[in-house]
Amino acid sequence: MSPLPEEIGGRPFAVPEAAVAGVPAGRLFARDMHRPSRGVRVPKSCGPDLPALVRSHAALDPDIFASLVTAAEVHGVPLPTWAEFRPDGGGPVTAVVEPVPWGKKSGPHFREPGRFLHLSRESGAPLPRRRGVAGHRLKVRSGDLVEIDGLRLTSVARTWVDLGSVLPMDDLVVAGDAIVSEHARHFGLPKVAMVPLAELREFVDGASGIHGVRKARLALDLLRIGVDSPPESKLRLLLDDAGLPEFTPNCRVDDVLNRPVWTDLGCPRFRTCIEYEGLHHLTPEQQALDAYRDQRVTDAGWRQVKVNSIDMSHGPDWVVSRVRQALRKQGWPG
Repeated sequence: MSPLPEEIGGRPFAVPEAAVAGVPAGRLFARDMHRPSRGVRVPKSCGPDLPALVRSHAALDPDIFASLVTAAEVHGVPLPTWAEFRPDGGGPVTAVVEPVPWGKKSGPHFREPGRFLHLSRESGAPLPRRRGVAGHRLKVRSGDLVEIDGLRLTSVARTWVDLGSVLPMDDLVVAGDAIVSEHARHFGLPKVAMVPLAELREFVDGASGIHGVRKARLALDLLRIGVDSPPESKLRLLLDDAGLPEFTPNCRVDDVLNRPVWTDLGCPRFRTCIEYEGLHHLTPEQQALDAYRDQRVTDAGWRQVKVNSIDMSHGPDWVVSRVRQALRKQGWPG
């Protein structure tokens, strides 16, 4: 079996690209090739490459662009696991974006959104129809499309509004928190927002007529700047739903020497803070840093609650009871 040319051997590619590279037609049916869709090949030896897979489709149809959950993944916007791309095949799917009933993971066209590439054409054009693709027609305005390394897709702001037609409210807020998150601390590099909150608000205000905009407008009021991870967003929303005092992301605590300590979530009124501890907190180096931080927070008169994935798996009541207990010890009447 002859090796593929270097320019296409390590990524998904369109069949016409192989012809230009001098690859015989029979080579494209070898056992080391996936055939996810008509005219597209993926070498089994290459790793996951969603942008390259979208480009291979665009090479066959320059009018299409990535949208919805596919555009979100390319932009790096966090999605729930059920919406992340899983290239396990599937027949042709056509979908017109429709509002999703609240509380449900997906509408009638999005029962398994992660199984498909979500590709669109502008309103009035034919729906993209091919295996492994969920096709859409979207109303596109000036500025709604961007190009990244030759790949056309909906902008971050437009993508977030479109996600309002696919995601339940909490997941839409998680995505929005990640988009607007920005902060500058005394350590590390400043974090720059994908889209500043004021700019996102302006975009949503002018997005009348786009499916998902009604839910996006409600979600805007729930977004907060400074969140570092999806679990922090989910934890904050969980506490809000329980009626606890509001916790601010990236909350500053001044230690006894007036030096800043940054906590994941903080309630200054009752001097209570929460740290969400992911896997990176298990390293000896991070545990030493955490212990020093914890002591400074305690000495400053704050009470700290540490939450991890195991706590979250126990359910909202477990987490809320721990935070409620800390707040009461700090003077919250409950």
